Amino acid sequence: MTDRPDVPDPWIDRLDATLTAFPECYQERAWTGVRWSVRGSTVAHVFGGEDGRFRITFRAEPDELHALEHLGEPYFRAGWGANVVGMLLAEGTDWQELTELLTDSYCIQAPGALAALVERGPAEMSSDR
Repeated sequence: MTDRPDVPDPWIDRLDATLTAFPECYQERAWTGVRWSVRGSTVAHVFGGEDGRFRITFRAEPDELHALEHLGEPYFRAGWGANVVGMLLAEGTDWQELTELLTDSYCIQAPGALAALVERGPAEMSSDR
């Protein structure tokens, strides 16, 4: 079995600053890498793959999931969960876009009362939230 690389600390710190700013969202060790959860539901999971590349998985709304999975790299559809998509992380990652996707993931996973506390831009809102 090939070793999985550790996600660079600056990336973990950056993700942690974004995710733990959400109500009751916390960081914990995962089976590999690090994940962030809210009330026991995983919001995001970052890890190094056996191929040496870094990935983050998160939840997406059905329309967004469909769009992201068809864009190709850096996006991919996870092999588990009906609404799990991922992104390859690299030096050129668009952290602003990733922050928006993680905000959506939090709002999908969090109870409605907590999700309602998250300030979101008009482009990120949908009528069913």
